[in-house]
Amino acid sequence: MAAHRKSAHRKPKQRPFTGPAARTAATLALAGAATATSAGGAGAAPAEPAPTAAQVRAKVDRLYHEAEVATEKYNGAKEKAAAATRTVDALADEAARRTDRLNTARHTLGSMATAQYRTGTLDPALQLALSSDPDSYLERAAHLDRAGDRQAGLLGSIRRQLSGIARVKARADRETEALAARQAELREHRTAIRAKLADARTLLATLTAEERAAYERSADAAHGGGPVRADRAGTGHAERATPRSSVAAPNSRAGRAIAFAHGAIGKPYVWGATGPNAFDCSGLTQAAWRAAGVSLPRTTYTQINAGQRVSRSQLAPGDLVFFYSGISHVGLYIGGGQMIHAPRPGAPVRIAPIDQMPFAGATRVA
Repeated sequence: MAAHRKSAHRKPKQRPFTGPAARTAATLALAGAATATSAGGAGAAPAEPAPTAAQVRAKVDRLYHEAEVATEKYNGAKEKAAAATRTVDALADEAARRTDRLNTARHTLGSMATAQYRTGTLDPALQLALSSDPDSYLERAAHLDRAGDRQAGLLGSIRRQLSGIARVKARADRETEALAARQAELREHRTAIRAKLADARTLLATLTAEERAAYERSADAAHGGGPVRADRAGTGHAERATPRSSVAAPNSRAGRAIAFAHGAIGKPYVWGATGPNAFDCSGLTQAAWRAAGVSLPRTTYTQINAGQRVSRSQLAPGDLVFFYSGISHVGLYIGGGQMIHAPRPGAPVRIAPIDQMPFAGATRVA
């Protein structure tokens, strides 16, 4: 009896897992250990520190610059898309004109065939033999020969016109494909600009009111002055007095370009804008020189090649001044080391020193 009780309270012997059971147990054990380590590590890992106001400002400035780079690419793609659209439209008009001419030729050929059918197809020798007036017949025969030559020429013309229409349509197809590519590029740059500006706004929202004000003051100082208020008419012109350059423009056209730029001071920066109520940087310089009767290309990286290159020491009022290694910003030089430019979103057209940004070159338009 005692032996029976002893055996009843004896622990059953644990047998080691083998085969699939062993593998399952090992997997569960490792998973449990990993979970415990992860939980312990999560509690011990230090939280990533929030960026400082200075770091936020630096990143916002970088985003604004990247947005401006994308803006100039957008401007270039837009200009090419517009040119491709004009080409496609012109080819469509040309194809329509050629088709009209072809239809006219076909109608003429059809009329000639109908006339021949009505007159019959007797052998010319029999017609001459049966004619009561051989002289009249021979005269008619000469006209028929000329008509035959005309018909042959008309057929040749139709073949050439068909070939020409096919070439025009093939070119139109190629230009339409190019247009689609330009439009896709346009959408890509537009998306990039909007994303970068949205990121900049999100970052600025993390700053306190005091930090945001300090950033705006530093940005204004970097781009040439304090905030510019709209005038009573709401045109965006500066309410405060705008300093004029004491350096005379070298010619009347440069003077007109500078006068236009002065008139744009206070108007907002809007990417892709060419006036009259808002501008981006290359849109402002293009509009200023357009007012002087000079046509400039649309982008910074094409405007720099639109005139004679000049060194920084040779700058004269009216010259275009470019900044950054990628030629992504431009202003209109007004003398005394100053320029008028459209700086960035939130900073309207203003006068600024040219040494506030990395100088990349200058061009004299006229």
